[in-house]
Amino acid sequence: MEDKEISMMNVIPLIDIMLVLLTIVLVTSTFIASGKIPVDLPQARASEKMENVVQEYIEIDANGKYYFHGNEISETALKSEVGQLPRETKMIIRADKKIALDIFVVILDMLKADGFENVSLQTGPKTSY
Repeated sequence: MEDKEISMMNVIPLIDIMLVLLTIVLVTSTFIASGKIPVDLPQARASEKMENVVQEYIEIDANGKYYFHGNEISETALKSEVGQLPRETKMIIRADKKIALDIFVVILDMLKADGFENVSLQTGPKTSY
């Protein structure tokens, strides 16, 4: 018996594997892209939608830790980072609803002292009263 020379390669199994890998990459990247700092926002009935505005987020988690651009940051480093931004930048504070009020007030006072006039607290939608 002679071995036949392979004249064609069946690429269909390779395409199947590539499609599975592509699906895994897309699903994983979706989770990574939406993986923000876990903050349980307070709820409010009246909230405004912000679009096409230069804005920066300062996040405060349930433990009172500060985050800027998704990275944990100390209060002094946050003050220096924020101090480099233009004063007309919209600053949005995403604070967990379980933090003490004075932690929020410290950040708000720092922003006001640096001359930021456009400061907001992000809230989630209120479902009922």
